[in-house]
Amino acid sequence: MSEIIIGNLLSPAVLFFLLGIIAAICKSDLKFPKGISEALSIYLLLAIGIKGGIELSKYSIEEVFVPIIGVLFLGFSIPIFTLLILRFIKLDLENSIGLAATYGSVSIVTYGAAVSFLDKIGTPYEGFMNALVALMESPAILLSLILLKVLEKNKQLAGISPSQSMGIISSSPWIDKEVIKESLFGKSILLLIGSLLIGLVLGEGAIPMVKPLFIDLYGSVLILFLLNMGLIAGERIPEVKKYGVKLLLFGLLSPLLFGSLGVLVGTYVGLSLGGATLMGVLAGSASYIAAPAALKTSVPNANPSIYLGLALGVTFPFNLIVGIPIYYEMAKFMQ
Repeated sequence: MSEIIIGNLLSPAVLFFLLGIIAAICKSDLKFPKGISEALSIYLLLAIGIKGGIELSKYSIEEVFVPIIGVLFLGFSIPIFTLLILRFIKLDLENSIGLAATYGSVSIVTYGAAVSFLDKIGTPYEGFMNALVALMESPAILLSLILLKVLEKNKQLAGISPSQSMGIISSSPWIDKEVIKESLFGKSILLLIGSLLIGLVLGEGAIPMVKPLFIDLYGSVLILFLLNMGLIAGERIPEVKKYGVKLLLFGLLSPLLFGSLGVLVGTYVGLSLGGATLMGVLAGSASYIAAPAALKTSVPNANPSIYLGLALGVTFPFNLIVGIPIYYEMAKFMQ
């Protein structure tokens, strides 16, 4: 176990991420231009999507049906568990919903780092796992926002007369068009699902064209992206400290809790060692692209420094450094 963690720590991706954190803590003037940062993000989304589509084209629906059910179970259950935990520690409703959406959704870059980790140690995994990333991105966001609408409506109904409540129910939709738009047609979902479908339609015939850019260069571009993420995470760490030890512990312990659940589900639905590890990574990671984009307009009272600070400043480095090897060992134990 210790050898795997040390090996992961000494990988180029993790070392460049740590370099970014050190640069931020030391107040270095190192910055990524916004355009380049955006381009790197788009590249990773496209690469994961198109590779997943090509791999998915090799499988029948019967082979992927049960893993899809497992992913949907995680996507809908993790936000509920998160909300219950955070309400138990007395965090306000809006910020609890923000974290439920963030931790129920997935981190594309953490997943990409896990794929690189498995490739490095020579552990194979099901090719359709790349496709399951896209499926787990939206359910948590949609469910969290629906839960917010329901809980807010219950608060309203508790303080008004029955005749007034009828008016509220009829005039206030549970979820509006903007929520659906941000959750299903935001940048990350659109690029992931779109490139996935393109890869699925083209199949292996697309490999000669996409291999030089989206396969051969993937690891190098991931390094650049993680250097930038290190800079952002280093800036967010002080913001997390302002909200106390309980939230800090949540950011460290929830990946282990949800990651263990993911590994268990992955093993139960029949995934290989590598596939179960990736299922644990999906469950244990937290989104800092799709979920924040939806929360920005749908839950404006949720504090970005909480859900972004925890996701980027605590959970992301935890998963990158020790979480991925831990999920791998869990999956190996359960096989």
